[in-house]
Amino acid sequence: MNLGRLLIAAILLTGLSAAVWWSNKREKANENKPPSDASPKILALNEGDIRQIEIKHREGEPTIVKKSDGGKWEITAPKPIAADQSAVSGITSAVSSLSSERLIDDKVTDPASYGLAPPAVALTFTMKNGKTTKLLLGDDTPTGSAVYAEVDGDPRLFTMATFNKTSLDKTYKDLRDKRLMTFDQDKVSRVELTAKRQTVEFGRINQNEWQILKPKPLRADGWQVEELVRKLKDANMETSISDEEAKKAVSAFASAPVVAIAKVTDPGGTQTLEIRKSKDDYYAKSSVVEGVHKVTKDLGTGVDKSLEDFRNKKLFDFGFSDPTKVEFKDGAKSATYEKSGDKWLSGGKTMDSTSVQAFIDKVRDLSASKFVESGFTAPAIELTVVSNDGKRTEKVQIAPSSGGNFVARREGEPALYELEANKVQELRRTSGDVKEQAPSKAPEKKK
Repeated sequence: MNLGRLLIAAILLTGLSAAVWWSNKREKANENKPPSDASPKILALNEGDIRQIEIKHREGEPTIVKKSDGGKWEITAPKPIAADQSAVSGITSAVSSLSSERLIDDKVTDPASYGLAPPAVALTFTMKNGKTTKLLLGDDTPTGSAVYAEVDGDPRLFTMATFNKTSLDKTYKDLRDKRLMTFDQDKVSRVELTAKRQTVEFGRINQNEWQILKPKPLRADGWQVEELVRKLKDANMETSISDEEAKKAVSAFASAPVVAIAKVTDPGGTQTLEIRKSKDDYYAKSSVVEGVHKVTKDLGTGVDKSLEDFRNKKLFDFGFSDPTKVEFKDGAKSATYEKSGDKWLSGGKTMDSTSVQAFIDKVRDLSASKFVESGFTAPAIELTVVSNDGKRTEKVQIAPSSGGNFVARREGEPALYELEANKVQELRRTSGDVKEQAPSKAPEKKK
């Protein structure tokens, strides 16, 4: 082979090897570097070190939020009011890692053309060490998907996603505690509701179990009382209304009829909420916060309830807890079913569990169509149910009434429950369907 050609090939091979080596070296060096078009951070404040936030718009008074010695945020301007801790945390969380969409200019020369002089919104963050950082938000970009932003003292101009602006562009109305009642829902012991010209008082027996105390002792529908407590706990003022509408709310409340007055007692004391209705709007005044506030229709209708709405229409309280003993007497017919392990026994015989369970389900479902003051005659049916590991015994008598329906009463209670005829017919039918368990088939003999 020609020596010259060998020399040229060697030089080319060396050059190629050097190029590959250099390419690999650059690739490795750039592995941990962000791409050149990566979105730079606008702010990265230590969330736990922020002690004050001032939010100033082009018009109107600034909103100032300070962190107390106890670690809670409080609104101090334009007036001292309680703050919504989660709403303020939304701001501090956003500026702890605030990314841009793009870096527009390393050194902006005309900030006014981007709506930054003066800015649409200026947020000043005061840190634990006393230092301040000011974030300026300007106009929306032509596409409307971003907003121009800069940090005071930093010449760079950024664009920032509009959802970040939404997280930061707040007023005191957005950041205030909107709750009208602040009781501890799990520790409520008493609830009083005055509505429809009647006052009803509820006392908590245990978790989710309530008793009507006034106007007289009655069984309460625990779910309905819990729903009332939940609506009162979730009662929030509407802050989206204008200052002019807020002034009108005061006069509307003064002249409007009362819908309901609710009083809730927990270990911290008793809180009161008065709801009134003016035309189609509802307004409320609370003992917890100052002023009259517009509230939702859901709250207004949720408290506009009568005693009957909270009474327990179920004849039995054993609910989804399976009974251990059921006695049923219908005229001359009678039966007793007792649970033994996973079997039901009656008169020493093992009964078919499916048919017994179908009967118990009908007993469980017995519910009044309405309450009546009279009409109970001689009982035709008597039921006794033992549940809760023998700790609860309930006895019910059912008597026929005029019109074809039935009237029932619980032992030891004056209340009378009207039952629809078909409910009693189903009870009797399933009682008659209870049968003895079929004998097990003997195994076939091997041939």
